[in-house]
Amino acid sequence: MDISKLIEVVEENLQGSDVFVVECTSTPSNEISLILDADSRVSIDTCVAVSRAVDAVFDRDVEDFSLMVASAGIGEPLKLLRQYKKIEGSPIEVLLKDGIKILGTLDQATEEGITISYDEKVAVEGKKRKELQHIVRQIAFEDIKTAKEYLDYK
Repeated sequence: MDISKLIEVVEENLQGSDVFVVECTSTPSNEISLILDADSRVSIDTCVAVSRAVDAVFDRDVEDFSLMVASAGIGEPLKLLRQYKKIEGSPIEVLLKDGIKILGTLDQATEEGITISYDEKVAVEGKKRKELQHIVRQIAFEDIKTAKEYLDYK
């Protein structure tokens, strides 16, 4: 099955809404997984409507595919700039490719990367104890292994 054609059909169906395609994957046996997100929220009705729109264009008997339409889950890694923009001002957990994990506030997301701020204990010259300092750090997308919205369950 042609995934790019399927995405085109879905995006046409979503025009005028704040819903967008995050990811579309297919297995060799044509099991298709379509993940949607929105600037507000994705309802079950939206997922059903998208599934029906795909069914109206593609014949399951001819194409022989199964389709699973779902919303991007809470705690799932962010994949698109639009998802980062959606959570600006919220807590974010970033795992860098060098293995460092940072928990902070997403201040800004741009085409190049993100700016986050967080508090960190830093060694200060001439003092025995580390002091808490507010750090603002820019991170390029190419340096990020995974990033997701941080939810504090306390």
